[in-house]
Amino acid sequence: MILLTVQNLRKHFGPEPVLDGVEFDVRRGDKVSLVGPNGAGKTTLMHIVAGLLDADAGSATLHPSARGGLLEQQPEFPANSTVWSEAQTALAPITKMAAEAERLAAELADCHDDADRLRLGDRYDQLQHRLEECGGYRVDHKIERVLSGLRFTDEQLRQPVVQLSGGQQNRLLLAKLLLAEPDLMLLDEPSNHLDIEATQWLESFLAESRQAILVVSHDRYFLDKVTTRTLELFRGTIESYAGNYSAYRRQKVERLEVQRRTFERQQTEIAKMEDFVRRHHHGQKHAQAEDRRKKLERIERVAAPREIAAPPMRFPAADRCGDVAIRVERLAKAYDQPLFANLTFDVLRGEKWGVLGPNGSGKTTLLRCLLGEVEQDDGAVSFAAGVNVAYFDQGLECLASDQAVVDAIRPQYKEFTEEARRDLLARFGVIGDMAFQKVNELSGGERNRVALAMLAGLNANLLVLDEPTNHLDLWARGALEKAIREFDGTVVFVSHDRYFINQVADHLLVVEPDRFRVVDGGYDTYLHLARQSAAAVLNEKPKPAKATRRRQSDRKKRKFPYRKIEDLETDVAHAEQAIAALHEKLSSPDVLRDGELVKAIQKDLQLQQSHLSQLVQHWEEAMEFEQ
Repeated sequence: MILLTVQNLRKHFGPEPVLDGVEFDVRRGDKVSLVGPNGAGKTTLMHIVAGLLDADAGSATLHPSARGGLLEQQPEFPANSTVWSEAQTALAPITKMAAEAERLAAELADCHDDADRLRLGDRYDQLQHRLEECGGYRVDHKIERVLSGLRFTDEQLRQPVVQLSGGQQNRLLLAKLLLAEPDLMLLDEPSNHLDIEATQWLESFLAESRQAILVVSHDRYFLDKVTTRTLELFRGTIESYAGNYSAYRRQKVERLEVQRRTFERQQTEIAKMEDFVRRHHHGQKHAQAEDRRKKLERIERVAAPREIAAPPMRFPAADRCGDVAIRVERLAKAYDQPLFANLTFDVLRGEKWGVLGPNGSGKTTLLRCLLGEVEQDDGAVSFAAGVNVAYFDQGLECLASDQAVVDAIRPQYKEFTEEARRDLLARFGVIGDMAFQKVNELSGGERNRVALAMLAGLNANLLVLDEPTNHLDLWARGALEKAIREFDGTVVFVSHDRYFINQVADHLLVVEPDRFRVVDGGYDTYLHLARQSAAAVLNEKPKPAKATRRRQSDRKKRKFPYRKIEDLETDVAHAEQAIAALHEKLSSPDVLRDGELVKAIQKDLQLQQSHLSQLVQHWEEAMEFEQ
């Protein structure tokens, strides 16, 4: 079934069209990514599909029986709502059905007219069937699963929404969309504001969901895990590719090669014909020249290859410094609770270190302690002789927002002519009039590239980068990865972009519960070691396994007594069978004629549903303590 049909969609914001005849469709269960460079019109297209923006021509039509849902970017919540109550609003249709089913049950119990009883019974059966299909008896479980997956703690569930940070509020918007389960989810950068663990949970959730998805994301690992089809938006039109992002990249190379050959052959042929017309237009071969001129007018021109050029990025050669660029000894820092303690490691000249860990674990604080911007509680940081540091802060506070770009990157301590600064900006794809715009007039991706250009102008041999890929499109990220790999200086960076980490890092400093761990390698190495560690735990002998479980239970107390997982799974199955049997009884005409019996079965049904909910929670806890 086709959920969404987009036909000949056009949209202008100026002389050039942003969308110029876009066409595609999305079927039930499709997982589709929408890729394209910054400014190509991806968000514009998503807003038109969602009905938030009108097209100039064409149509985006959702099937009449389908529901669509867009991930909002501007949180707006009632002043008195909590995280839990706001999440519940996403399931309002289910709650309404459950309330109607309860009302019908009461009416059935008091109804004495056979025709009315039959009518009410049919409606009640329909509601019970729909409630079973959509998990209406596990509403609390669904909410807990999604909020927990998106890294909301138990304490935050009853917290007023107004007390959440902006990032947490955006995560709550994502939770509401996932809980609402529209037939077509429109996701614009859904992994923004998520750490790596929450992103991995979201990937699994979306990959396993039955809903169709149209997603815009710059997270290449995410696109590979979730999507099965790729739409490339470029020059106002769409090209479709089978498979995920990696498959798209392979096919793109092959298509470009065909497009180049076809385009170049036609251009060669056209050039020959134009040359013949020019040379013989007034000569003896005038008739032949005229014939070729007419052929030229009839030729259907092959479009130029759809080549999306990455912005150029390059850091200057680094001056040599001492062998140990950074030495960290017994470093400690705490605010309300400890962030890190007794942290010791060396970063050698030329190494590329990534800092990996969940939100709130102290990664940015660590960088600022290294730079001396935040005073540590204990320990010491020292730099080798000759180290010159440049810092990229994720808020881009290094750039004066009210200055022209060409002035904002001027180093204070050295002569730097305007021509040299414009050349530097051009090395990061900032060209033409953009150099004279105010920094606050630029897009996020443009500001990011200006900040990177400013760093390059500092002639640093140690780059400290906090989320340097923010706002960069897929092609700019690839260019930055190449620039850092080729940089012969030292780099320490924080990033949630796993693909970027894997391409750049040769060492990782991984934040884990109560400790930091050094990994010699990139993200794939870390994943390999993590899987080995998990396998080692699974293969431990019974005694050590029990010790591990006790240590875990020390960190988080059990809510339920210990029971074997297989026993709990058996009880869950029996409870579900009992509920099904009670529903079957309620569909019997003989039962429906007896109001007191209906009430008794309803009471049993509520008890069984409550029992099932408790069993599911017990099973989830047992699974958690087993890991």
